[in-house]
Order: sequence, then C-alpha cells, then structure tokens
Amino acid sequence: MHPIFALLRKDLLNFLRNRAGVSLTFAVPFAMIYLFGQIFGVNRKDTGPVGIPFAVVNASSNPAAAKLLEALKGEKSFRVITDTAAPGDARRPLTEADLRLLMQAPGAPFRFALVIPDDVISASEFGLHLKFLSNPRSEIETQTVNGLLQKTIFSHVPELIGESLQARAKGYLGDARLKGFNQRLATTISSTFGGDPAEIESRISAGDFGFGRLTAPTKAAPDPTLRRLDPPDPAPPPAKSSGMADVFSKLVRIDSEQVVGANVKSPAATALVGGWAIQFLLFALTASATGMFRERDAGIFQRLLSAPVTRAHILWSKFLYGVILGLVQLVVLFTASSSFYGIEILPHLGRLALVCIFAAGACTSFGMLIAAIAPNAEAANGLATFCIMLMSCLGGAWFPITLMPVFIQQFSKLTLIYWSMEGFSAVLWAGQSVVQILPILGILAGITASVMAIAVWRFNRGRIFD
Repeated sequence: MHPIFALLRKDLLNFLRNRAGVSLTFAVPFAMIYLFGQIFGVNRKDTGPVGIPFAVVNASSNPAAAKLLEALKGEKSFRVITDTAAPGDARRPLTEADLRLLMQAPGAPFRFALVIPDDVISASEFGLHLKFLSNPRSEIETQTVNGLLQKTIFSHVPELIGESLQARAKGYLGDARLKGFNQRLATTISSTFGGDPAEIESRISAGDFGFGRLTAPTKAAPDPTLRRLDPPDPAPPPAKSSGMADVFSKLVRIDSEQVVGANVKSPAATALVGGWAIQFLLFALTASATGMFRERDAGIFQRLLSAPVTRAHILWSKFLYGVILGLVQLVVLFTASSSFYGIEILPHLGRLALVCIFAAGACTSFGMLIAAIAPNAEAANGLATFCIMLMSCLGGAWFPITLMPVFIQQFSKLTLIYWSMEGFSAVLWAGQSVVQILPILGILAGITASVMAIAVWRFNRGRIFD
C-alpha cells in the first residue's frame, strides 16, 4: 500500500476510535440543526413564534374590550395570561398593579402586558385607548411583540373604530338625535345600494361600517347585506394596504410604559453582555477543570495523595480556584463592557460581584462534573462543548427564550445560563436590591450544591486519582 494511503487509513482509524471527536463532528451539529429548526419553525405552517407570554388586564365592561381580548387569545403567537394565583389553589383576574409587580419579579412569568382601560372607547375622544407595559430586555423580542400586537389590533378588530365613532357622536348629539341620524343614514344607504333599512341601522348603531374589509388580506365574499352596503368597486391593489394601516395607527392611542430598565444607559449592551460573559466563563472553567486529566497523567495526584492530602482537599481546592478565576474573568469582562459600551457597573458593583460569585460557582461545578464523568480529556472537551452550546441556546444567551417553541421553553429554566443571566439582568437592568435577588442566588447555590455532590460522588468512585 502506498505510504500516503497507509497514513490516511491510520488517521481515519484514530478518528473513529475517538468517540469525543466523532460526537463533536457529527452529533453536535445534528443537535444544533434540529434545535435551530425548532426555534425558527422550519417546515411549520406558521413559521413565527408561538406562545409568547402576554398578560392582558381587561378593566372595561364595554363589549369592544371583550372582542379585543378574544382577538388576542386567537393570535397563536401569544399565550395570553389573564389571571394570577390567589390564596390557596384559587386564581383571580390580574390587575394593573399586579402587572408591574410580576414584571419586576425574578424569573418574571411575562415581560409584556396590555391594559384595556375603562375608557377604551370614550365619548370625548375618537379612537381606541390602550396601555402597553413592557420590560424590553431583548430588542428582537420587543419588536416582535409590538408587531404582533399591532397586527392583531388592526387586522382583527377594526370595527372597534366604528364603535368609537358612535360613542363620540352620542356624546355630542345625545341618544335621540344619534338614533335619528342613524335611521336617516340607513334609509339613504338602503335606497342607494339596496338592503333592509332596519338591518343597516342595526349595523351602524353597533359601529359596523365595513372597516373589517379594509384590512382583509383577500376579498372574501361577505354576507348579502354587506355586499349591498359596499360600493361595487374592485378591491384596491395590495400596495395601498400599508397606507390603510397608517390610517388606523393614528386612530388607536397606545400609552406605552417601560416598567423595568427605563433609566438604563446603553440598554442593548446591558441586555446582551450577561449572555456573552457566562458563555466565555463556562468554556474557561470547563477547560480548567478538564486540566485535571493532565495532572493525573503527569502523576501529580499520586504525589499529592502520598502527602497528608485527601481527595476532598484536591477537589475543593479546584472548586475554589475555579470560583476565583471565574470571578476575576467576569469582573474583567464587565469592566471591559463598561469601557467599550458605557454599561454602568460602579453603582451596582457589590451586588454584581455577589451574582458573579454564585455564577462562577455554578459554572465551576459544571466543569468538575464534566471532568468526573468523562473518561479522558478529549471526551471531556467534546462533551463540554456540546453541553455549553446547548445550554447557551436553551438558556437565552443566543435567542430570547420566548421565541422558542413552548416545549423547548420548559427546559430553559433548568440551565445555569438562564439563572446567571437573570441575576445579571436583575442587577444591571432592573437595579434590584440584595433582598430581591436572593431567590436567584438561592437557585444558583442549589445548582452548585447538587452538581458538586454528583461530581464528588463520581470522583470518589472514578479512576482519576489512581
């Protein structure tokens, strides 16, 4: 056999014997492609996001408010939340005060909410009045929710504009004069285009002026009465639909309120830097933990164990080293981000350092677990790369988790990246106190303790110290 082919055969055999190399080459890309396909809705009929948590408070008794709420519930991209937990196992309707408290809580169940006030349709103002509350930690997520909300309002409930027109007219004319005007208008329409005057008057009184046809994507066949009410002109070309949306946007007044992070400088960088930092930290601390294989191969552990040193001493010294290294790396990364992008860290330095310590502990425990279950350094590196990429994707470091399918979102809160990012955001974005971030610190501490317990158990039964 020619030497070149013999050497090629040797390289192929070595590659196939290296399970870590094979998994990193094939299994990791396969898993990532599947996960990205699920996130972006590849081969789904509806390729948009599904199940974005969206709270709605309906403070109006107007039937128009119920129509708007039903339209929002019919939007597949939203998972509409209208109630909250009450004492015991009961549930009660959300209030506007509840929205602000829940949006500021750690692991908030939603970051966007709509309030339908009592004056959604007012007798003194023409158009609709709504309130939109947000915690816009992700620009992509915020723009997506804004677009979906506007589409729902303008496409599904344009007849509310007619109801607003009737309410405004009633405020000026009174019930009797408005009824007479509607009757005369219905009679004129009936004599010109045909139709039952009583039916036409009923529609006009309910605010149905045929606005729904202006935003319809196709010219669907309406009922006979509407066909007689509308002029027999052909449907306008699609190019004019955006202009019609602009008209409706001027008729809907939405009061926007940013509940969290309104005073943050450099909001985009503040929202992103936590995800970047925790990814780099995981790679660094995992590489440090897998360095234990080099110390084993060099015989360092055997020499240490011959001295008055136990396995527990070695493991906990490695853990403390990882925490210190992680803390220093995070401080350097946040300091650099402050210099490059203007992120404010000095006012939050003490609380930020506290979150960094707990995040570094969780990352260190993860690296030690990888070293404990892997047979060699190559396998450890391959497994670590796969797990870090998977956790980064699921935990929200790459994409807002609300843009993922609902069944994938269930796994997000099981990752240390998610809770580390929640801790960074609670301090830098929301400016929460130590007491307020205690639940996040407790979860990170619980992750660290449970993972370290498994790692120590595996180390004591493994062969890394032999």
